[in-house]
Amino acid sequence: MSRDQKFFDMYSLVIGGLAAVALAILVLAMKMSDLTQGVYTRDVGEYQAAVGERIRPVGQVYLPGEEYSSPTPTVKAVAEPEPVAAALTGPQVYNSACLACHAAGVAGAPVVGDAAAWAPRIAQGVAVLTKHAIEGYTGSAGYMPAKGGRTDLSDAEVGDAVEYMVGQSQ
Repeated sequence: MSRDQKFFDMYSLVIGGLAAVALAILVLAMKMSDLTQGVYTRDVGEYQAAVGERIRPVGQVYLPGEEYSSPTPTVKAVAEPEPVAAALTGPQVYNSACLACHAAGVAGAPVVGDAAAWAPRIAQGVAVLTKHAIEGYTGSAGYMPAKGGRTDLSDAEVGDAVEYMVGQSQ
């Protein structure tokens, strides 16, 4: 065989292989086109509605005498859950609310740790002290605001603070 014949045979083989690959790509492209174009056809009502929504005007013009009936807005009431606060201990309540007056004796408040000032109050009983702390009290010695001015505290938390102060003052 001559060298030209070998070149021609090799050239024909390469060209044939490339033609087969090109034909395979063409068939694959046509198959993919059939699979994907069915979703996005311009004649489908859903597609037309989506395009219409995207290009609709923002506002409309009404001539005098024409009326536009706007839909009545509705307000949905959402029930908010009650916030659940973590219960504070007696020392925590004392440090956050009672300390302001009972550390310095403001408005006649007995200073925590002063047994002489607390003795007549402790003699009345812890229940009476707790009631005065929760409801408030005005006496000859001074004034106690309800819950020490912290109305967000529960009765149990105030009671724990009273017991803590009594315990520190005996």
